Formats: sequence, structure tokens, C-alpha cells
Amino acid sequence: MIVRILGEGQYSVPDGQRGALEKLDSVIVEAVDANDGKAFVSALAALTAAVREAGEPLADDAFAPSDLVVPFPDSTLEETKDLLAEADEVSGTDNR
Repeated sequence: MIVRILGEGQYSVPDGQRGALEKLDSVIVEAVDANDGKAFVSALAALTAAVREAGEPLADDAFAPSDLVVPFPDSTLEETKDLLAEADEVSGTDNR
């Protein structure tokens, strides 16, 4: 699976890690929905660490569609909410 960490690049992560990454991603969504900044920061740090640990960075000139997009590692809760709102406006759906 291909995971993009915004501002950092893409990683090729073994498909066997998909479930674990999706669980971590769902914790981020729950924190956003609950407007819980502390939980958000913790969950984002855990997800980015898991992607970096399990994945291999793709070359800068390699570009593949991403299966999972992770917010900027230093994103705030408010920045992420704005990013999700922009994505919803572009796609016309709720991507969370």
C-alpha cells in the first residue's frame, strides 16, 4: 500500500500493515470529531511513526496514487479540520 505523509513524501508499506494503520487513522478521525487536540497530536505522532517504521520511502520522482493520506506531521487539529473541509468541498463528499 502507498501512504503519503503530507509535506514529507510517499512510503510503500506492506499490505499486512494496512489494518494497524487504518486503526491509527481512525483514532485521528475520532479525535477530530471530538475536537480533542491532545488526542489528535498523540494519534498523528503514532501514525506517522508507524508509517516511517513499516514503510520504505518512494523516490522523489516516483509518484503513485496514495491509499492513505496522513496530515502534515506538525499539523494542528484546526489545520487538519480545515484540510478535511477543503477536501470535502472539492470531492463533494465526506472523506473521513
